[in-house]
Amino acid sequence: MSRLPFELLLALRYLRPKRTFVSVITLISVLGVTLGVAVLIVVISVMSGFDKQLRDKILGFNTHLKVFALDRNGEQKTMPNYALVGSIVATNPSVKGVSPFILGQVLAETQPSEGQPMQSAPYIRGVDPQTEGSVSVLPKSILRGEFDISGHGLVLGAEFAAGMKLSVGDRMALYTKSALKKMKEAQSKGEQIAIPPEDYEVRGIFDVGYFEYNANVLVTSLENAQELFELEDTVHGLMVMLDDPYKAGAVRRELLDALGSDYGISIWTEENSTILSALAVEKNVMFFILIFIMIVAALCILSALITFVVQKTREIGMLKALGATRLQVSGLFLFQSATIGAIGVALGYGLGILLLTYRNEFLHFMRWATGVQLFPASIYEFTELPALIVGPDIAIICGVSFVICVLGGVIPAWRAGRLNPVEA
Repeated sequence: MSRLPFELLLALRYLRPKRTFVSVITLISVLGVTLGVAVLIVVISVMSGFDKQLRDKILGFNTHLKVFALDRNGEQKTMPNYALVGSIVATNPSVKGVSPFILGQVLAETQPSEGQPMQSAPYIRGVDPQTEGSVSVLPKSILRGEFDISGHGLVLGAEFAAGMKLSVGDRMALYTKSALKKMKEAQSKGEQIAIPPEDYEVRGIFDVGYFEYNANVLVTSLENAQELFELEDTVHGLMVMLDDPYKAGAVRRELLDALGSDYGISIWTEENSTILSALAVEKNVMFFILIFIMIVAALCILSALITFVVQKTREIGMLKALGATRLQVSGLFLFQSATIGAIGVALGYGLGILLLTYRNEFLHFMRWATGVQLFPASIYEFTELPALIVGPDIAIICGVSFVICVLGGVIPAWRAGRLNPVEA
């Protein structure tokens, strides 16, 4: 004899496939739950993959911490003793690499052998080639040419090179804001001063995987940047790489204690807070929007169970006449909604994982069948659709979906439990 509660036994018996209208609605309910869970798992996992890939790209060219010198008013100033400060920072056990940098905007003008020159206003980053490899992926991200910034050499991003029609070996003139300002001030006084631009040679073209950097940043040596911005032997700050980027807040507090109040430190999450926050908000909004799919599935369960209660009114009356309590009768229908939810969630989980496993094959098929690229690499900056299956996210999706399905059976269960056996 079965040890299962009779409510569960009857619920399983009533859920057996039969050629009735209620069975069709039950099948639709299971299908709705399955699709809802699968879509939630796919969308949230893809959003998590977007977030992880974006963080990896940001941290590939940007560093975890930036150290700046501060004046008495708390404003940033150039750092003359950067070697000493760098040695203090490097003593922290969580620091993996330290490198000085200079960053400023310039006016760039190409010098083509044919056609008209082109202008742009990128940022130029002065780096130490000996230590840059410890704080960024730049030296390993050269597509064409080589990472050679000796003399008047520079490397630039792939998008910037394409937009300015530059290739390795071409030359480019750079004007600084200070030089342009001096010429403008002299002109306003009726004087004519010509400050010749610095002439540079393109030695390499890089791709760090992030469009903003590839399109707007040039890289040259620390000495060239110091000459461009008239900094003598000072820098704008230090780039610091950690063994774990998520320790940035704690390490900042430790370094500030070691360096004192004359220095300030920014962390990567603050510098990229806008886009990271936008991704987090978008992921949360997508979750709540897609939860409505599960609510629709719960309404299907509600509809099926209400119809079932009406059909089984006489059987419910007999159960009550035989001694079944209101709670036991209500439990019968709650078990039905829970069973539908459990089956739908299990099937949805399997379908979701399957779709994530073959997501790129599906995209390739759609591109082949329709000729439309759903996720163009030129816009989203990736050739394959990213995805990251996060255990807690999957658990929340499955748990919330199951609870919604169970709640879908509360009203029919309450109504069945209140039926009067004589009237039934």
